[in-house]
Amino acid sequence: MIFLYLNSDKMGQGEPELGKKLMAAFLRTLAKSDINIDVIGCVNSGINLTTEGSVAIKSLRDLEQKGARIASCGTCLDFHNKRDDLLIGEIGSMDQTVLIMSKADKVIKPN
Repeated sequence: MIFLYLNSDKMGQGEPELGKKLMAAFLRTLAKSDINIDVIGCVNSGINLTTEGSVAIKSLRDLEQKGARIASCGTCLDFHNKRDDLLIGEIGSMDQTVLIMSKADKVIKPN
């Protein structure tokens, strides 16, 4: 199982707007690739990728259509008052994150 762990809506350190563009490009490229992602977990500011205003929704929908299950941290959604803004996937828990990480053959973390 391949787990894509997104703990930020940015890729890399430095200029935040550049980081957001890099993350969007990463997800677009991944969605077009032959790599099969089984689970995508979004935590912390990574939930901005699955909620209203995200520039990555199309890429995430493409990954979902290829079989990826997408979950966003419920605690994070509540902290940022974005539970009602969720556009894709399900609301996940830390228990799920720990279990999936422990069983994953590979964890990809692009930041």
